[in-house]
Amino acid sequence: MGEERRLADILAERLRHFITEQRLRPGERLPAERQLAQQLAVSRSSLREALQKLISEGVLISRRGGGNFIAEQSAGWSEASLVMPLSTLLADDPGYRYDVLEARITIESSTAWHAARRATAEDKAHITRCYQATLQISDRDDPDLAAHADVRFHLAIAEAAHNLVLLQAMRGLFDLLQSSVMQSRQRMYTAPEIFRQLAIQHQAICQAIVEGDAERARSATIHHLEFVDATMRRLHEEEARRARSMRIPDSKI
Repeated sequence: MGEERRLADILAERLRHFITEQRLRPGERLPAERQLAQQLAVSRSSLREALQKLISEGVLISRRGGGNFIAEQSAGWSEASLVMPLSTLLADDPGYRYDVLEARITIESSTAWHAARRATAEDKAHITRCYQATLQISDRDDPDLAAHADVRFHLAIAEAAHNLVLLQAMRGLFDLLQSSVMQSRQRMYTAPEIFRQLAIQHQAICQAIVEGDAERARSATIHHLEFVDATMRRLHEEEARRARSMRIPDSKI
């Protein structure tokens, strides 16, 4: 994971130089991902990691269906002021990932509640498409894309809440999650029983929002994220147990 993080940092710095060289101003749109990946000679998955890093730092703004734009620079609060100290903590002690997941429960239960009350017909259609994508991508047996589809589903709900502060906080938390626990998220999508449970939970959240049932959307989100938290703890405990067993020297009789 350290190597992946360094690659994302390098690509993010290259993107900063690209923005400067192209003299892109606040409000201007970056080239499409496919074109930008070709220009920088990197994979689209690596590019997305770097883009997400700049979004979390407040350099870029992602607009649904519209691409990535240069953010307005201000001296006030930014998403980076939330994310950067936490990213340092996570780098020093990955155990803080569970604090991030706990924060997700608080924030996402609120975004789901607001989304159920405020989502437009277009918002609901987008959430439904994102939910369907989580099923379709997983069927291709690509855990990396499946994990990204999961992120897009939850961010679509945050966007439908129409609360900029909640949305920015969500984006920052997902950037932390992507850098610290993506491998575990991928493993969740390779286990058939876990995937089945996630699909059922996503469907319940999606249906509650589409039907405008705010309380059901909130409770379904809490249930889902508590399941994610418990599952990831179990996966990490299993990994730690295997690592310990490998350190036990062979006994010689």
